[in-house]
Amino acid sequence: MGFPMAKNLHNAGLLNGVYNRNPVKGAAFCQAMSVPAYRAIAELAADCSAVVLCVSADADVLAVVDDIAAAMPAGGLVIDCSTVSRETAIEAAARLAARQLRFMDAPVSGGTEGARLGTLSIMVGGDKADLLSAAPLFAAMGSRTVHMGPVGAGQATKAVNQVMAAGINQAVTEAMAFAEALDLPIEQLVDVVGAGAAGNWFVNHRGLSMVDGQYPPGFKLALHHKDLMICQQMAAQAGGQLPLAQKTLDDYQALMDAGHADEDISALYRLQSNLFKGDASKS
Repeated sequence: MGFPMAKNLHNAGLLNGVYNRNPVKGAAFCQAMSVPAYRAIAELAADCSAVVLCVSADADVLAVVDDIAAAMPAGGLVIDCSTVSRETAIEAAARLAARQLRFMDAPVSGGTEGARLGTLSIMVGGDKADLLSAAPLFAAMGSRTVHMGPVGAGQATKAVNQVMAAGINQAVTEAMAFAEALDLPIEQLVDVVGAGAAGNWFVNHRGLSMVDGQYPPGFKLALHHKDLMICQQMAAQAGGQLPLAQKTLDDYQALMDAGHADEDISALYRLQSNLFKGDASKS
């Protein structure tokens, strides 16, 4: 995600420099884009009025935020495009506010393809005035940016998105396994179904590849598993349950145990294809 998002910011003339916790990745980007590479996040923050970050986990967000808070000039804006819990977003905002810094949680949806094409959907929590000032940054990375409410609302919206994605994944992979069992021509099936009431991005872009046994990562299965764990925690705090998310977590765990953690979430088809082979437990 980070490489194409940063590239789109660079193409829009909005990138002053980058920092990556993996020095090899950071150096590769800076060499390709001819932009400065910073040795530490604090050094980058000291030179910027706005910082966009995208990391993998809650603890990582807070660690990066602490480093930024120690060095960024007062009044600066931090935009977090990671997928973490609502509570983490609120805590990050509080830590930055103590240093007179602004914060927006702005998780994204659209996968690596959306990141590459600059067509991400961005769901934002924070002050609406900050959204207006950050509009050029969001426009460079996505095709739709929606203000969802105060800090944390972006992450809450992303949690809903991830539960929907789990349901779509379950439905499409099961249906495609059914189609294959019925010996239907898969390319024509995707074409006609994808244009009708059951059509969706996932069947149109993953239907053929999953049946062909190809699962190049657009959205890594292990990352969706992490996100659904966050969703379950939020559901418990709200006094409810997410049974479909739990089913998907169980399925993903089986696939991760079998070595498929880095594949696209369409690898769920590995399990679903066994529904018509007498054993749905094998991967």
